[in-house]
Amino acid sequence: MTEEKALTDAQLVESARLNPESFGLLMERYQNPLFHYIRRLTQLASDDVQDLLQEVFIKIYQNLNSYDSDLKFSSWAYRIAHNQVIDHFRRVSSRPKTNALEDYEWDKLIQASVHLEKELANKDCVEKIKNCIQALPMKYKEVLILRFVEEKEYEEIMDILRKPKGTVATLIARGKQELKKKMKEQNIDCL
Repeated sequence: MTEEKALTDAQLVESARLNPESFGLLMERYQNPLFHYIRRLTQLASDDVQDLLQEVFIKIYQNLNSYDSDLKFSSWAYRIAHNQVIDHFRRVSSRPKTNALEDYEWDKLIQASVHLEKELANKDCVEKIKNCIQALPMKYKEVLILRFVEEKEYEEIMDILRKPKGTVATLIARGKQELKKKMKEQNIDCL
């Protein structure tokens, strides 16, 4: 089992294609990162995130034979998670209702996207900024989370969202602008 944990994602995919029990190692490797990504993106309760994550792993398993090894497996898995989130919102036709991100995660996103300084520790300010981020359109919130919370490189974001690099850069820049604009509208000055 230790030998299998040392395998690359591509090697695990090949192993899982031949032996379905090996898929458990891929699940184990990606369960936490995908859970947190889905939670950050949707703001759903943990049980709902677990349900979505289960759907993601089912899709990954069902499509394992179509995995293109030219892509990073993580990008491919995040793309499937992205699609499941979009499908979920289409099905329920509602916005997320809970605020599941931890304060330190919000701090990380906010600091990266608007270069806030140490004064950000002010809980009231953080709460107001969280609300501004939640009010962003999904396309901006998603790229900001992928880039600054998930710390994905542009190439991975391109693979996940299936958008060209210029579009990704534009979405990130516009997302930052929208966040600053919303903060200004709310008279939030934490700089």
